Amino acid sequence: MSKPVIIAVAGGSSSGKTTVVNKIISNFLTEKVEVIRHDDYYKDQSEMTLEERRKINYDHPLSLDNDLFYSQVLDLLNGKSIDKPTYDFVELNRTNITEKVYPAEIIILEGILVLEDERIRNLADIKIFVEADDDVRLIRRIKRDTTERGRTLDNVLNQYLNTVKPMHHAFVKPTKRYADIIIPNDYSHDVAVDLIKAKIFTILNK
Repeated sequence: MSKPVIIAVAGGSSSGKTTVVNKIISNFLTEKVEVIRHDDYYKDQSEMTLEERRKINYDHPLSLDNDLFYSQVLDLLNGKSIDKPTYDFVELNRTNITEKVYPAEIIILEGILVLEDERIRNLADIKIFVEADDDVRLIRRIKRDTTERGRTLDNVLNQYLNTVKPMHHAFVKPTKRYADIIIPNDYSHDVAVDLIKAKIFTILNK
């Protein structure tokens, strides 16, 4: 197999990254694409209580195990399979379960801080930043965290004001300057996705 196409999709929390990723994937056979979510590489915190884990700033780059993330993406690039960690957002910790991921023609790296680490940025053939208004992202986050992740409204709002919003402006939003394509999430993605699809085919056919 030739060198995989690496696509990095960044953007603020609840900006619509997964929607964009799914639209890209829909243009290709599923066996040709693997999605690696940066969230699964939050550091293991088994030595902490749940209450202690709730106090961690999960929007800071240091909360992620980028060394493992980078090395596993390199393995995929070199034709090796990986045992990817998985993360439990209710327990705020890694699980004991890993997922076997095999090399694919297209590898999508998704996460709020996936463009923050220069090593990871440099692996990407296409870098995308998905942008959405802060208020829209907050509303989406409230809906998601209260229905899917067992959070209370007060917990979501406190986390947003204390870490999510300030870290977005300190670390996430500045990575927009590294993006090849910036997608405003309050508009149709069709044109952007068509451009990305055409670029992927160009790289694959080289």
